[in-house]
Amino acid sequence: MPRPYLNNTSARRLFLDLHLLLRADPGPGRGEDLDAVLHGLGFVQIDSVNTLARAHDLILWSRRGQYRPRALQSLVAHRRSAFEHWTHDAAAIPMAFYPMWRAKFARDEARMRARWPAARRPGWTDELDRVLRHVADNGAACSLDVANGEERGSSGWWDWHPSKTALEFLWRSGRLAVCHRQGFRKFYDLTERVIPDAQRNHRIADADIVDWAMSSALDRLGFGTTAELAAFFEIVTRDEARAWCADALASGRILEVDIEMADGSRRRCFSTEALLDHARTLPSPSARVHLLSPFDPALRDRGRAERLFGFHYRIEIFVPEAKRRYGYYIFPVLQGDRLIGRLDAKRSGTTLVVRAFWPEVDVRMGKARTAGLVSELERVRHLVGADAVEYAKGWLIESAED
Repeated sequence: MPRPYLNNTSARRLFLDLHLLLRADPGPGRGEDLDAVLHGLGFVQIDSVNTLARAHDLILWSRRGQYRPRALQSLVAHRRSAFEHWTHDAAAIPMAFYPMWRAKFARDEARMRARWPAARRPGWTDELDRVLRHVADNGAACSLDVANGEERGSSGWWDWHPSKTALEFLWRSGRLAVCHRQGFRKFYDLTERVIPDAQRNHRIADADIVDWAMSSALDRLGFGTTAELAAFFEIVTRDEARAWCADALASGRILEVDIEMADGSRRRCFSTEALLDHARTLPSPSARVHLLSPFDPALRDRGRAERLFGFHYRIEIFVPEAKRRYGYYIFPVLQGDRLIGRLDAKRSGTTLVVRAFWPEVDVRMGKARTAGLVSELERVRHLVGADAVEYAKGWLIESAED
């Protein structure tokens, strides 16, 4: 029998709907509603870059326009319904997933012990017991609190002093947990003083963790290759992922499907009957314009974004067909099920400064689309605490040939 097939429009809409971007939802963006958003996405990447808003705040705001930054901190620091740890990068993760992270703690510890001696300044292993004892005796601590008279590194972001490396090692291996932040600075405490007993004491077999990670990734992507499913949470190995896909395919839990890419080619992926049925029932998207974070989960896999949406998105890239070079941290802009362009904007004091908007090669900025973009910028102004939006002369680039 021929494999099921999803055309590109249906595939985009399924993918965006599972990423909570296809349909508007007027939820309040805090408390239980924000818990549901985080659970639906699986995790939200936390990043320090703040030209307009921090990545995690813009990601959540793009799903819930009423969201404000303190709401995510509340989930981690007060409600304890989310915890901070690592997927492909630092992330806020639903607390319900904590038992599955035990496998990641062990694997990350083995990886750090193998790689960090060559990648980090020496002496950090000697600091492990002292740093752990300091936190146990004194409570929540940041890297400044555990510093041991060490000189700060000067060769880059990751040039940590040994006690900072020890603190991060203890966090990544599960012995400490992030209990709260002040500004963007992490404070760590003993895991048993942060993670609720129900999640901390719950034990799950390794095979069940693999099954959960792969199934949950598929439910949030809609379709994917073995590598894409394994990369979602970065818990399972590629060998485990291949074995899981083979077994799930043989038992009928998943099926192979052809997904049409933006260039008309077909890519063989895995999906489920339920997900394909869901794709067939989705409504057309609204015409609302969405400003996205460069780290939005829908765009984290740059290769997938290019294949599925025809959107070539990299940091500091030259796009020959557009005859343009885009600088660092340019914001993607979504309308409906299309990525329509890139925005260069930053917050300067109490002003949101819009320096340029470049539409994609086949996108024309008519009055309605331009008005939609302006409306979105007015909405994000409230998130970033700006009093006004200022547009640079010639900010709207009319066509790719200009």
